[in-house]
Amino acid sequence: MKLFSRKPDSTEFPDTPIGQQCRELREAKTCGELGEQIARLVLTHSPADIQQMKRNFETKVRDLDPVYREKVTAKITGHLLGTYQRIRLDNQQGVYKTLKEPILPEKKKYWEMVAGQCGDEDGGDAPAIRFLKYLLAGYSMLVLEEPGHAVGTPFPGGDEIELVNGVYYCPVREKAGDVDAALCPFCPAKQTPSIGYLCPATKPTERNKQEFIDNCYRYHNFNG
Repeated sequence: MKLFSRKPDSTEFPDTPIGQQCRELREAKTCGELGEQIARLVLTHSPADIQQMKRNFETKVRDLDPVYREKVTAKITGHLLGTYQRIRLDNQQGVYKTLKEPILPEKKKYWEMVAGQCGDEDGGDAPAIRFLKYLLAGYSMLVLEEPGHAVGTPFPGGDEIELVNGVYYCPVREKAGDVDAALCPFCPAKQTPSIGYLCPATKPTERNKQEFIDNCYRYHNFNG
């Protein structure tokens, strides 16, 4: 599942409009400043651009199992549109003045990565559409401190992004391979723990259930 491209990160800002915008976004000092800057850029787009993302994503996942494809497409499209509408509302209500938390230096590097990802056509996404996706993800992760993918986003195998006791868990946070790996270093979600240690999955798959049983017998010495 690839909503975002995976290319080598760039530590230099290209001399392009997107490169300049990324440079300015990196200079934001607080979550409020960053939210305001992102809102200014995002709200130049319309919901029609979200629908274009949906069409592009459907093309990328057309070879997946139809049931999974329908579920993941609906969840991701809903998250993108929901984040867009959240930005519109936050901007109207002036919430950015209340967000005083500083943007940590390691989080600022997100915009260096984005500039490197948005330099050319790739996989059917025009640079402007790809930049919009990264703006929405950046708003979720850096301003709202939420995962780049919504709670409930499914991954192959049945695992999902979860929220347990105020903590976000992602099944591929430390095992991303080529699954949106560019986002992982900046995402606040933690790796979903091994079954039987911190807590079991809230929506366990059959594999989860078997792992839980195996861990109980292996580590807790149940001898009957």
